[in-house]
Amino acid sequence: MNRYIDQLMSRMTLEEKLGQLNLPVTGNIVTGAARESDVAEDIRQGRVGGLFNLKGAGAIREVQRIAVEESRLGIPLLFGMDVIHGYETVFPIPLALSCSWDMEAIERSAQIAAAEATADGICWTFSPMVDVCHDGRWGRISEGSGEDPYLGSRIAEAMVHGYQGADLSDAATMMACVKHFALYGAVEAGREYNNVYPDSYHMFNEYMQPYKAAIDAGAGSVMAAFNTVQGIPATGNRWLLTDLLREQWGFNGFVVSDYCGLEQLCDHGVCASKQEAAIQCLEAGLDMDMVSAGLLSLAEAVRNGQCKKKYVDQACRRMLEAKYKLGLFDDPYRYCDTTRRSQVMRCPEYRAEARRIAAESMVLLKNDNQLLPLRKQGTIALIGPLANTRPNMSGTWAVAAVPEHYKTLREGLQDALEGSNAKLLYAKGSNLMYDAQAEAIATMFGREMRDNRSDAAMRDEAMRIARQADVIIAAMGESSEMSGECSSRVDIEMPDAQHDLLVELTKLGKPIVLVHFAGRPTVLNWETEHVPAILEAWFGGSETADAVADILFGDVNPSGHLTVQLPRHVGQYPFSYRQMRTSRLNPQGDFAKFTTCYADISSKPLYPFGYGLSYTTFEYSPMTLSSDQLPMANGQSVTASVTVTNTGDRRGTEVVQLYIGDRVAKGVRPYKELRGFERVTLESGESKEVTFTIDADLLGYYAPITDVCANAVPQWTLEPGEVEIHIGPNASETDMRLLTVQ
Repeated sequence: MNRYIDQLMSRMTLEEKLGQLNLPVTGNIVTGAARESDVAEDIRQGRVGGLFNLKGAGAIREVQRIAVEESRLGIPLLFGMDVIHGYETVFPIPLALSCSWDMEAIERSAQIAAAEATADGICWTFSPMVDVCHDGRWGRISEGSGEDPYLGSRIAEAMVHGYQGADLSDAATMMACVKHFALYGAVEAGREYNNVYPDSYHMFNEYMQPYKAAIDAGAGSVMAAFNTVQGIPATGNRWLLTDLLREQWGFNGFVVSDYCGLEQLCDHGVCASKQEAAIQCLEAGLDMDMVSAGLLSLAEAVRNGQCKKKYVDQACRRMLEAKYKLGLFDDPYRYCDTTRRSQVMRCPEYRAEARRIAAESMVLLKNDNQLLPLRKQGTIALIGPLANTRPNMSGTWAVAAVPEHYKTLREGLQDALEGSNAKLLYAKGSNLMYDAQAEAIATMFGREMRDNRSDAAMRDEAMRIARQADVIIAAMGESSEMSGECSSRVDIEMPDAQHDLLVELTKLGKPIVLVHFAGRPTVLNWETEHVPAILEAWFGGSETADAVADILFGDVNPSGHLTVQLPRHVGQYPFSYRQMRTSRLNPQGDFAKFTTCYADISSKPLYPFGYGLSYTTFEYSPMTLSSDQLPMANGQSVTASVTVTNTGDRRGTEVVQLYIGDRVAKGVRPYKELRGFERVTLESGESKEVTFTIDADLLGYYAPITDVCANAVPQWTLEPGEVEIHIGPNASETDMRLLTVQ
């Protein structure tokens, strides 16, 4: 590779090298338009290194042909797309996917996404998003893996392995892009494109670990974040992109900006012109500029000495290396085999996998008197604005989705009841919300569902239908675009029109199952108090309808567990189960003067991190430690074990969770933090011993920097003292033993 790229770069002009750093957006170039468009001419002149948001192997082949056959050096292009949670076979949104706690399923979802996307010409995905987030107001919490850095790290590894496989030159794999580097999920007040303020101690202990895990897993590219890090925009932050990412972590791929991230250094006020921003970003370690075209224009700055040529050569080499690793120099059309599409796109195998994984991701929050699973008999009323909408089922950031191939929930339930004597009735009942303008914002990008009937007419129809039913299924919550990029919200309770409808339905005294759709943690206080069964369906992707039916009628036993705790009030944000130790602890969470609490509500979550019910029950034996002392030297370890028994009458899967609580350390540590988990599937009456190995590395943390100097990086360490070892089904229900580290 080095010899090939040395030879190629020796033939490249400065302008052609800068062209490799340019990533324009295409919109949707079709063959004819590609021949005549400005982008096409830039490709011929060697001024483009890649394109994104162009779909279809045929269209991509034509554009690639222009690059290979009509440019001077014939350097192939990269083709990227936001393949976030599947391609045309759509998997659950990433937040939902994380609730499966199933690393094999998560890796498989990325593998299938890569197989489909590469069959359509795409070789690079802007995923995984590994931002840890403690604030459900932020819309992009839907695109990440929740609030925990340990679980987020394991998911980051699984996603990278799924996309990239064992060999990037395999035409069924594509290059991953880890985003948003760094700290994007820590945005102030949950607002998109906003500032972040973690100090170095919290930065590394709460946010940085998933990025590093993805880098260690071999991710080929990284996307810089919009926000600042320690006062400098990430896109032009040399400490972040070079000192930390490359020199400390050993990353050898390329860094791309987010959309117009380069020129937005001017908006931040740290640069007076786009050229100044381009120089700062290039010298900081940015290799590819998305949309701004700032790096493309640096030839004059290089020639007059404002910008050092070595940085251009460095970035160009990284881009050419990526193309070499993808096999594009061997075969520029390797991702343009149009016959592959018909073989893999939405094939039965992939859709079956998506259906299984969607069901795994859904969380049963409440099930009074074992209302679920429902019997396939009697009259069932399906009511709510999410019951009969096709485009919303896939969730946000499903840019390649083809909703006409997916079922509505109504269709999924009807198919599940086929052949039974059950009768399914349907009424919409309400719009998403009363305010039509607000609903238009919440249902953009083709997710519209507004009904022009009056609120009273829709509600009357729903009540008439509900009175005929033996059980009511209420399909309510967010639309898909109420979460996602630039969908920050201060009100995360049930939208008003739906809440009022649900209140009226409960007055009938009939059993109600709430199938709740959401792309974020929401406030469900009233629902928890008044509705006997609640299934958090999130957005399960293209197979949502069948997956929900599988759970409601008992064909699948729910096994999802929360990866974000659900708050009692939006005022609790930012909010995480990983609460740092405080001098005024209030373990009960209720009001007690001069302790850390709220005067008006409990400070505890409504549903804790790691929580999830099943149709069966599990019993944990007391935990045992192989030793209550752990020497720090010589790589020694102890084991923590617990026996889990399925005490119910059906097969089920439990997620056994290991937490630690470091009582004595130089830095203040959380009361509990996840450090291990295992999915255990047990038949009725079956028991299994689950064992975790605990060593000094597992117990470690990033120590605070006591001798502060510029650009210092905390080191992973462990001090002697007492550490609590917890095992349980969620963060709030654990058995604890003390371990002394010596």
